[in-house]
Amino acid sequence: MEISKVGVIGAGQMGNGIAHVLALAGYKVLMNDISQDSLDKAIEIIEGNLDRQVSREKITQSERDAALANISTTLTLSDVGPSDLIIEAATERETVKAAIFEDLLPHLLPHTILTSNTSSISITRLASRTDRPEKFMGFHFMNPVPIMQLVELIRGIATDKETYDACHGVVEKLGKTAASAEDFPAFIVNRILMPMINEAVYTLYEGVGSVKSIDESLKLGANHPMGPLELADFIGLDTCLAIMNVLHEGLADTKYRPCPLLTKYVEAGWLGRKSQRGFYDYRQDPPVPTR
Repeated sequence: MEISKVGVIGAGQMGNGIAHVLALAGYKVLMNDISQDSLDKAIEIIEGNLDRQVSREKITQSERDAALANISTTLTLSDVGPSDLIIEAATERETVKAAIFEDLLPHLLPHTILTSNTSSISITRLASRTDRPEKFMGFHFMNPVPIMQLVELIRGIATDKETYDACHGVVEKLGKTAASAEDFPAFIVNRILMPMINEAVYTLYEGVGSVKSIDESLKLGANHPMGPLELADFIGLDTCLAIMNVLHEGLADTKYRPCPLLTKYVEAGWLGRKSQRGFYDYRQDPPVPTR
């Protein structure tokens, strides 16, 4: 199947990164969000990231200009319908994602492939809310999208081979590597990563170590580029909690129980970098631990 026009739903951290790499690869991208401010900010971020790539000689000025010309925006969800491929990158809440797909259905082309960038939610269950479960799959990019090389491709129980092959072809055109994952809670990366982060929060909660000592221990003792609490702040503590809840509920195992301290931070609105406070306070330079 030939894919040339791609709709991206959600202009946040993941959505604008996905739009960036798609446009740079030559796809025509229509990015949708419910907020004009979010769309404007997304374009500003994409411009800045493209300019950074030019300055580092990763791309040329003409490639940068062509990529920006490939991106358009809309506040109207139905405008995204007539796309060859749609990548939903809205907030990690199943009710929100399901509502988006249901609203899209009357506006889709017969061949349109629907995908979700979900990091944990059942692809089979999301697909069942549409009229084309065979043309539905998970398309999970890693953050930050322009830098990270992996894309998880997750087939639901009904996803057909043509759909998988088409999405795999897109990943290859982006110059990234696809990992095929089965449709189990949190798939591969987050099935392994989130329990580690959750255990780091438990280590803090139980007083085994401070924020600084936990992060330094993993960076210097396990050669991780970021400490687990720093990484949690980067991902978003609300997203980490949502994924842990999916693991806990989907696998019914107490080892996936979210740490109460993680829940408390989210209830306080301390979500990490995006809210300026999480395990670190980003209102100060350099950021300082909040515990």
